Amino acid sequence: MTMNHLLREHAPISDAGWKALDDEARDRLSVALGARKLIDFAGPLGWDYSATNLGRVSPVSGSPTEGITAAKRRVLPLVEVRADFTVSRNELLDNDRGAADMDLSELDEAALRIASAENVAVFHGWEQAGITGITGAAPHTPVPRVDDFSDYPKRVAKAVSVLLKSGISGPFGLALGPGHYTAVIESAERGGYLLAEHLRKILGGPIVWAPGVKGAVVMSLRGGDFLFESGQDLSIGYSHHDAEDVHLYIEQSFSFRVATPEAAIHLTSSY
Repeated sequence: MTMNHLLREHAPISDAGWKALDDEARDRLSVALGARKLIDFAGPLGWDYSATNLGRVSPVSGSPTEGITAAKRRVLPLVEVRADFTVSRNELLDNDRGAADMDLSELDEAALRIASAENVAVFHGWEQAGITGITGAAPHTPVPRVDDFSDYPKRVAKAVSVLLKSGISGPFGLALGPGHYTAVIESAERGGYLLAEHLRKILGGPIVWAPGVKGAVVMSLRGGDFLFESGQDLSIGYSHHDAEDVHLYIEQSFSFRVATPEAAIHLTSSY
């Protein structure tokens, strides 16, 4: 039997149990991974893929012999991210018996945590992992917050105008933090016209819920501007088990680069 570092073969979980876990994780992650709906995704390239080629070099001072110059290739190491959770062994057995309501609340929370961490890294950066986020790289002055969401289309239109004047073409997407997303989706303008529909017409692209994002980000979807490289894509692995619970985790490895800082602008917020 072939094994990998996820060690799923050692878990006291049936095929039906693994299917239930994988399906639940997929459903939760597909909703919360807002960044992936707006950026370029490459991979998965495998667990052993360790670094992204930056296409640049740094000079090496000194050489082992005279008459030699040297340069060192620059790379961006992938970061490994993991969110732990547990599942009751009794719940797994009940699933095998046909129960349709297995308690996977800890899995759901872990999925939201790891998706939020990815969104934060992409949009706001992760200095310790060497990742510069979209808002940190963008040279444009952020569009300030307003209390009245009926004016939100003016903010988005201004953001789109700034990008167009910088030579950045559309369509454009809008990543919204949870507070902004709720306000936008629930708001109607004068005459009952849904605010979200107005924003989609301004953008020419989607509105995305992105937990972890502070405020909102308007960004070009033309491609080639925001580059996400996946080593191992999000997967469930096995840690250990005891008499009551199976200890599992969701894990991935990735890097992120901003190729065109001018292709996005931040809409700031206090929530």
